[in-house]
Amino acid sequence: MLTRARILLLAAEGRRNGFIAEALQVSPATVINMSKRFVQEGLERALYDRPRPGGQPKLDAKGEATLIALACSDPPEGREHWTMQLLADKLVELGVVESISDETVRRVLKKTGLSPGRRSTGVWGN
Repeated sequence: MLTRARILLLAAEGRRNGFIAEALQVSPATVINMSKRFVQEGLERALYDRPRPGGQPKLDAKGEATLIALACSDPPEGREHWTMQLLADKLVELGVVESISDETVRRVLKKTGLSPGRRSTGVWGN
C-alpha cells in the first residue's frame, strides 16, 4: 500500500513514469497501471487490493496444530505409517472438520515443514 501511495504522490508531482519506477524499484508497467487505476476507479481502488475469490481455509490454527500432533504421533494399529488419507479421516473422526481432502492435509503439512515422505515425521504419502 505504501508503494502504491508513493507512486501516486510522485505522479501528482508531475514526475515521469520512468523516474517513479526507478526511484521506487518497481516496473514502469506498475506505475502506469497504478495511475490508470487511480484515474478510472479512484483512490481507494488504487491503494487497496480487490477482494480475492476463494474459500476459507479448512483448518484454523487449532486444526493445524491437531493435524501436526497427529502426524507426529504413532500411526493407527496395524499401520506402519500415517497416510494423508488416514490423517484426513482422523481429523473428521475427531470432529476437527466436517470434511477434508488428503490433498488439503498434504498442503498444510508441506506449509508447516512436515511434508509427506519425511521419515522424521512418521508421515508417508498415500
